[in-house]
Amino acid sequence: MSHDAAPNSQVVRQRYVLRIILCTLIVLAGISGFIALASLKKPPAEVRDTERPLKVKVEKIQAASIPVTITGYGQVRTVTAVDISAEVAGQVVAVHPRLRVGERIAADELLFRIDDRNYAAAVAQGMAEADQLAGVVARLEKQARIDTQRLKTLERNRELASAEFERVRKLFSEHQVGTRSSVDRAEQAYNAAVDQADQMAQAVALYPIRIQEARSTLAAAQARLQLARANLARCEVRAPFVGRLTLATVEQGQYVSPGPPRLRLADDRLLEIQVPLDGRDVRQWIRFASASEPVDQAWFGQPEPVDCRIRWSEDKAGHVWHGRLQRIVAYDEKTRTITVAVRVAAADAIAGNGDLPLVEGMFCAVEIPGRTLPQAFKVPRSAVSFKNTVFVAVDGRLKTVEVQVARLDGDHAYITGGLHGGDTVIVTRLVDPLENSLLEVLSNRS
Repeated sequence: MSHDAAPNSQVVRQRYVLRIILCTLIVLAGISGFIALASLKKPPAEVRDTERPLKVKVEKIQAASIPVTITGYGQVRTVTAVDISAEVAGQVVAVHPRLRVGERIAADELLFRIDDRNYAAAVAQGMAEADQLAGVVARLEKQARIDTQRLKTLERNRELASAEFERVRKLFSEHQVGTRSSVDRAEQAYNAAVDQADQMAQAVALYPIRIQEARSTLAAAQARLQLARANLARCEVRAPFVGRLTLATVEQGQYVSPGPPRLRLADDRLLEIQVPLDGRDVRQWIRFASASEPVDQAWFGQPEPVDCRIRWSEDKAGHVWHGRLQRIVAYDEKTRTITVAVRVAAADAIAGNGDLPLVEGMFCAVEIPGRTLPQAFKVPRSAVSFKNTVFVAVDGRLKTVEVQVARLDGDHAYITGGLHGGDTVIVTRLVDPLENSLLEVLSNRS
């Protein structure tokens, strides 16, 4: 058994040695592979840190005196337009042959006539009544003169009767001449004379009152007559001025009555546009005339009548009309706007070369010249941020500058502080660019 154990242990040792050798070879092979792979890797390429420029358009600016123009919008209206209604009731018996909307009617032309027979009868009745009352007044005045003269006679009779009564009474009482009955008859005659004189005096005293009452009644009758004549005249409705019909709702045979307008007549000889403007613009830029008289009312002064440019909103590049700033119309406390009136004469409203005239109803843009803004920079409005900053190009780099914006007008902004003559303003719209960014100028704007 000893001989068999020895060979077995020897075999075990050989296997153990072989395993160690195999493991060593595997480890060496792995190390060799790593070394080979490491030798095959290339070093990374060198990365260059390059800055990409912003592509922008710029504009060199110079200060200048800039006349400010305020632009507003309003609708054209005629200054004079009247509604015409029937002033008396009745049937329409005649109308103007061209009583249609848009027709031009001359001044004092008959528009329509109402049946006037009832009104003519009222005039005749009023005349008769006035004549009758005038006769009453004349009769009373004449009777007053006659009774005044009669009063003098009756007063004289009263004096004679009084003297006779005294004479008869003294003869009877002092000298026992005559009888008691003669004294009583003399007294009775005296009392009758006194009564007649008193009655006539009362009648004469009442005549002025009676005459005044009659005259008042006559005046009332004459007023009714005047009203009847006026109603008769109102049966004919005539054009008060040369105008254009904008409403016509009267037909022959129609019954009309006082109330709603039947016709509307517009005078196109003078037009007006009422333009609401921002109150701050009016305060800062509108020029007001110097007051020649002491101001005693809390209201706006008279604006200078400057020449205004008017364009139809449907054709802003078309014809330009001219008007004059006329007055301040109103202040709206809700919108903080001040409404101004611009007037246009007919001669200025008629365009030449076959163009459309300026007419009522057009909605127009109105340019009103204001004060001059001294030494300001004009830049595109898009170049100014909501923070009132502007980007400028300095040595090819972007710089942010705070500015003072005096006015925004359309596509432009007018700057009075923060910029200097010769600065290069970036006019390309940029959103939060990095300060000091590199710039690439695409083109310059003049």
